[in-house]
Amino acid sequence: MLKFSLTTLIVALAAGTGALADDDCNHLDVDFIILEGDATILAIEDDIRADLGKVGVHVNTRALAKDDFNAAMVAGDFNLAFSETWGPPYDPHSYAKSWSSPDEAYYAALVGLEAPNTKAVLDQKIADALLVEGEVERGESWSDILNILHDQATEIPFSGKSIPAVVNSRLSGYTPGHQQFDYPIHNIRVASGSKNITLAPGAQTGLFQGVGRLDPHSYRPNEFFSNNWVYEGLVEYGPDGIILPSLAVSWSVADIADGKQKYTFNLREGVKFHDGADWDCSVAKLNLNHVFAPPLTTSDWHGWYGLPEKLESWTCTSTYVLELTSSDSYYPLLQELSYIRPLRMLSPNMFVGGASSDPLTQNSCPMGWGSATLGDVTVTCAGVTGIAGTGRWQHISTVMDSGGEHATTVEFKNFDSHWDSYGGSDGVDHVKLVYYATKADVKAALNSGELDAIIGDGVLDPEDVKEFKGTAGFTVSMTEPLQNRVVVFNTAKAPTNILKNRKIMIHAVDKAAIIEKELAGLDEPVDSLFSKKAPYCSVDLTPKWDYDIEKAELLNCPEDDESKKLPAGAIAAIVVCAAAVIALTTFIAYMRRKEIQGKPIFTPLIQHDPDGKHGVQDL
Repeated sequence: MLKFSLTTLIVALAAGTGALADDDCNHLDVDFIILEGDATILAIEDDIRADLGKVGVHVNTRALAKDDFNAAMVAGDFNLAFSETWGPPYDPHSYAKSWSSPDEAYYAALVGLEAPNTKAVLDQKIADALLVEGEVERGESWSDILNILHDQATEIPFSGKSIPAVVNSRLSGYTPGHQQFDYPIHNIRVASGSKNITLAPGAQTGLFQGVGRLDPHSYRPNEFFSNNWVYEGLVEYGPDGIILPSLAVSWSVADIADGKQKYTFNLREGVKFHDGADWDCSVAKLNLNHVFAPPLTTSDWHGWYGLPEKLESWTCTSTYVLELTSSDSYYPLLQELSYIRPLRMLSPNMFVGGASSDPLTQNSCPMGWGSATLGDVTVTCAGVTGIAGTGRWQHISTVMDSGGEHATTVEFKNFDSHWDSYGGSDGVDHVKLVYYATKADVKAALNSGELDAIIGDGVLDPEDVKEFKGTAGFTVSMTEPLQNRVVVFNTAKAPTNILKNRKIMIHAVDKAAIIEKELAGLDEPVDSLFSKKAPYCSVDLTPKWDYDIEKAELLNCPEDDESKKLPAGAIAAIVVCAAAVIALTTFIAYMRRKEIQGKPIFTPLIQHDPDGKHGVQDL
């Protein structure tokens, strides 16, 4: 008789179907670029790579220096690029606008978008959305844009990003800022000890390296947080996106001819710069003349956001009244005036040539920029002669290491003459920024009391932030999620040029597990490019781009093999039928054996007992 094992059959069936999936799924090779030097990002990448490997995706990772990373992004030399949105006040409008300039991963990554919503179409939709006046209509425009991106699966939305602060309990009152590098230390009160505090801030480099040139009209290696301390603009970005007065106390907007708008700003009187110079409309106009000199408004310089293009003219109608004219009804204008760079106000004394500085021949742009030409107009960059704004903190000194590679300390003092000076006997007098080589060094300095506080991302490992939450003597605060971490797909480079392949990778990544493991559970998974709290981004996008390993495995099997695969229900039916056949075969064999032995096929279980007793037949 043939001997069958039901268990063996079930295992064989299961193994057979599993072997089909393993053998017949696509094997994809992708190139993943990340910024070198960030251990947390490296750890996240390692987990993403492992998850993708489970569905046949082989990842080649390249950790690149900042300049090389940017070059690879702009050139499209990647399949996957680890990135993050800019958060407030830039999302979604300025971040999306930047995709039309060679600055971010999306510039190259969206080139492969499929018709009818190609990159050119998307860029135009973004440009059009920035001119929509009605709130409802504006929301509809952004909903259309976000749905296009979602439908074409342009990224793996990974997690929200919150900014931590760990503060020694001798200090109190610190409240988190409203954007990534907004560190409002003027709120700190000194409960005990010195009014001079030490701080390790989160920087664009992660760990603090210095504050760069600290000029107001350029970019790296300047740091956002320190520029925000020293320099102010006409307006300030406040909670929930409210635009607050700063060097302007009030403003009004009026529609004028040809679809243009006029903004009238009433400037704050009695304001002093750190060097004693007076603030008035002539200084505002001087700064505008330099920053928005025509050659500098192109995408090669300041044209990464919309204001330089839309701002048509500016003039002073009196000592403290400034008028700006925009070429269109550009809705983000006030919000973009709040940006930390490139338009913050510098003392007139710090321009080359002083208050009469020529914006073409003596422009405040860094000398290293050289010159910029647009048509027959050329700007020559002369830099600035010193550091002086109107902000709450005045730069005192920068001490470099012996090799000149990084700062060891940078010191600021409270600007007593600030127009909104907090005063009081318990405020901070001086803040010293301190360089540490490693996150472990930062943690040790906090625990020893050498360091009073850290503010910002990338200064401590996530598990250490979590540990300090339960450590006596420290207060830990987190901002709400300000921006989203994402893995950008290059839609123009194989194999991520195929929509199905992008969906495979999205569903293969177990974001929640990675966040718990590598980010100490401090953040939450996200399923969209922008934070739902960003203006016009609370759109319900479906299907959800979340972890679904079964869907990833299903998608990664060629369509022509689908007919060969049996659904789970069919497999179950086969198993049941096979079990029935085995049982019937066994029964027939049993009856045949009885017949050969000359025994009755059916024997009564209970037989007559001559003694009048009944017993059970022993089978």
